[in-house]
Amino acid sequence: MMADTVTANQLLLARFVVIVAGVLVGLGLFWYGFSTEVLSRIGRNILERPGGPMTFRFILQPTMAAIAAFYDGMKDARLNRSPYLWALLTDRNGSTGRLREGVIATARIILLGLVMDGIYQAVVLDAFFPAETVLVSILLAFLPYVLLRGPFCRLARWWARRRSTGPVS
Repeated sequence: MMADTVTANQLLLARFVVIVAGVLVGLGLFWYGFSTEVLSRIGRNILERPGGPMTFRFILQPTMAAIAAFYDGMKDARLNRSPYLWALLTDRNGSTGRLREGVIATARIILLGLVMDGIYQAVVLDAFFPAETVLVSILLAFLPYVLLRGPFCRLARWWARRRSTGPVS
């Protein structure tokens, strides 16, 4: 069960982002293959990104993901749902639905990340590594959401318990 009703536009955007990410990963594998050399280049490029131009996205995208995680974590607490990452890891039946919720909630942020990393690669690297673009977008947009939604849910529950019991003398 989703915490809110998903609009057709949100669902369409999430599907678009998943398809684009899949195509980019496929292109990356086709163009560059998968080897230790490629992995080394990816690691090197990712480590160099925070010090280069467009560093603001390393704050912007995780902040946007944290806001989405806060909002959804609050809804989870209100609906008495299990914390997000815990549910993804332990709930065999509901993990797909919960993962879908996360993709829908972060689709705009991931799309922004894909565009920003594509621009970064064109300007700084003078090349395009499609799979790397997807990896960076997931690291900056989806991973913070996954890691923060559960703690925000727990925080909201703690806050609600504290408010319902009143101040402790």
